Amino acid sequence: MEIVDLVPEVLKNNVMITTIDGLFKWARSNSLWPLTSGLSCCAIEMMCAAAARFDLARFGYEVFRPSPRQADLFIVAGTLTWKMAPPLKRLYEQMPEPKYVIAMGSCANAGGPFADAYSVVPGIDKIIPVDVFIPGCPPRPEALIYGMLQLKEKIRHPEIVQRTAK
Repeated sequence: MEIVDLVPEVLKNNVMITTIDGLFKWARSNSLWPLTSGLSCCAIEMMCAAAARFDLARFGYEVFRPSPRQADLFIVAGTLTWKMAPPLKRLYEQMPEPKYVIAMGSCANAGGPFADAYSVVPGIDKIIPVDVFIPGCPPRPEALIYGMLQLKEKIRHPEIVQRTAK
């Protein structure tokens, strides 16, 4: 006999039974608070995703935070230089656990067209662990929304998350 069988018939449509862990995963995945790092042209697409046409708020992600201590999602949008890498890593380390990272655009993923330049980091995964890579130069706002929905699924099902910590 399962616990679901103990719920009276009149309450079956009004009661949801789950675990505390499942409830926390659901709450975490539906209320991500992003900290943005708009380093170049991808930042404009990120702003478009939060604007009225694409409305990132309908998924519960509208609260872009100005402080790393108030955020749990780090969106790195654009070209990361080696000079900017230590401040970026410091911001990541100041975020509370659990924390997630999205690399947005070809430059954040692998250096983009500047990959051969001595001053450009060939992917932010060399500095901090990344959960979701969003390709494109620059990626469309729909791509960011899709990437955030993929992160939402990873948070709900952590057994499929494979972080590549360096």
